[in-house]
Amino acid sequence: MTRAKPPAKPRRAAGRPARDERDLRAHLLDVALARFARDGIGATPLRAIAADAGVTPAMLHYYFGDKAQLKQAVIDERLLPALAPMRERLAQAGGEPAALAGSFVRGIGALVAAHPWLPPLWVREVLCEGGELREVLFHHLLPSLPQLLAQRFAAAKAAGALNPGLDPRLLVVSLVGLTLFPAAGAPIWRRVFQADDLGPGALLDHTLALLEGGLGSRPSGVSA
Repeated sequence: MTRAKPPAKPRRAAGRPARDERDLRAHLLDVALARFARDGIGATPLRAIAADAGVTPAMLHYYFGDKAQLKQAVIDERLLPALAPMRERLAQAGGEPAALAGSFVRGIGALVAAHPWLPPLWVREVLCEGGELREVLFHHLLPSLPQLLAQRFAAAKAAGALNPGLDPRLLVVSLVGLTLFPAAGAPIWRRVFQADDLGPGALLDHTLALLEGGLGSRPSGVSA
C-alpha cells in the first residue's frame, strides 16, 4: 500500500518575511534598541542585532536599508514616542514648585519603569562625548522639556513661591540627577548595597520623600 505524501508546505513569496511584517519589524526595533542601550550605537554592528533577533543581516536590510536608517527608525518609533508623555504631564502640572517637581519625578519614574533601556541609552548616547543622540536631544527635545520646566520654576521664583537661593535652570539639572542618574547606575548601587529589593517604585518613593521632606526626621510642615 502506497503511503500518501503529506501536503507540501505553502511557499512564501521571494523576499517576503515568513511572519507578520509589522510584528517582525517591531521585534527588530526592540532588539536593536536593547543592543544600542547595552553596547552603544557606534559599537553595535547590524550582524549583532540580526543574531540577537534570530534573523539574517539581509532581513535587517530588507526592513531598514542600512544602520543609519535603523537608528532613525529607533529614534522616531521608540525614543520620541516614549518621551512624548512627559510634555503632556508637565503641561498639565500646576505652577506650584513642589507639585511641578513631583510631576517631573513621577513622570520619569513611569518612563523608566515602562522603558528600562532609557537610562543606559541616555548615559551612553547623550551624556558621553560623541554620543549619537546628543543632537537629537537638542533638535527634538529642547526647548520643549528642560526649558519649559525651567521657565515654570522661574515664574514661581518671580512670584515668591520658590526658594530664592535656587536657580531654576540648575533645579532642572538637579531633578534629572535625582531621577535618571540613579536609574542608570542601578546595577552598581544595587550590587554595592546588596539591594536587589529596591526596585523602581522604591527609588521613586525615596526621591519624592527627599524632595518633600529633605533630610529631616519628618516631612516639612508636619508638626510634632
